[in-house]
Amino acid sequence: MAETAFPDDLRAAQTRLHQATAELTALCDRLPWSVEPMPGWPGTKHPHTEEVTGGREDSPGWTEEEKEAVARLRARCLELSLEVSGHPFWTEVETEKRAQARSELKQVTRVVAAAALDVIQAA
Repeated sequence: MAETAFPDDLRAAQTRLHQATAELTALCDRLPWSVEPMPGWPGTKHPHTEEVTGGREDSPGWTEEEKEAVARLRARCLELSLEVSGHPFWTEVETEKRAQARSELKQVTRVVAAAALDVIQAA
């Protein structure tokens, strides 16, 4: 794939979007399964193997701080999405080539974002 000459500010915004999305995903993965406190339910026992599958533990719900953190990260992802998609660079790209260029931007910045997240997580 021939690399498109993306403006530095567009690359930076897309990299920040990858990072914010990864942070949001990581946060949501750590949170209880339900935003509000909810009772769990038992799993189903397999009649032949006795293995229990499915079911959930009770969810204590999210704290106010967790709700605020999720809302803040979602708002940041939205802000960055608008910054990337509304960048003036896209008007310079032929309409038929925009989707491919958009995919290329995601691809080339994902490597940078992943490297930055590895450094942050190691610290």
